[in-house]
Amino acid sequence: MGLRERKKLRMYRDVSDIAISLFLEKGFEKVSVAEVAAAAEISKPTLFRYFPSKEDLVLHRFADHETEAARVVAERAPGRSALDALRLHRLAGIERGDPVTGVNADPHVLAFHRLLYGTPSLVARLYAYLERSEAALGAALGGTLEARLAAGQIVAVQRILAMDNWRRIADGEDVAVVRRDAVAATEAAFARLAEGLAEYATAEA
Repeated sequence: MGLRERKKLRMYRDVSDIAISLFLEKGFEKVSVAEVAAAAEISKPTLFRYFPSKEDLVLHRFADHETEAARVVAERAPGRSALDALRLHRLAGIERGDPVTGVNADPHVLAFHRLLYGTPSLVARLYAYLERSEAALGAALGGTLEARLAAGQIVAVQRILAMDNWRRIADGEDVAVVRRDAVAATEAAFARLAEGLAEYATAEA
């Protein structure tokens, strides 16, 4: 990655971090885009070149995950099915406490999720990210209607599992217990997916 690309990525990260800090402190609706731009020491037009909407300032953290499932499928080891690759990837994320799995008790992560799921406009915007994730995964699975239907089911399962994990930890449950249950729930969910999506449970798919 060249210097220009690194600077651009750093700008995305820094402005997003500043915005999220303000939103957590004051509330999403009470912070204007102008206030974020001033805190980041950039102009509003510059901010909008990086982030098309106020919601994108928060959801930028999901940008790297949009094509994650598709990449896992495309780069899976020879002889491994698409579903098995996704299952193993999810289990590895749970083990390392990847925030996208919901199995993370870091106060900053919990606060971010409260902000996200407690703000209707952010929840609505999140679904646009999920739709793009489904589209990318559907393409990786073959691009057919059946592939797109499978992608929708897989993305929905992973979202619901993550939400359950986050809610339990936010309610004060021990993260070790949630992690243990998350592993079992992931295994069970992918077993059910394999029953209904047998085509993607074989190495050839």
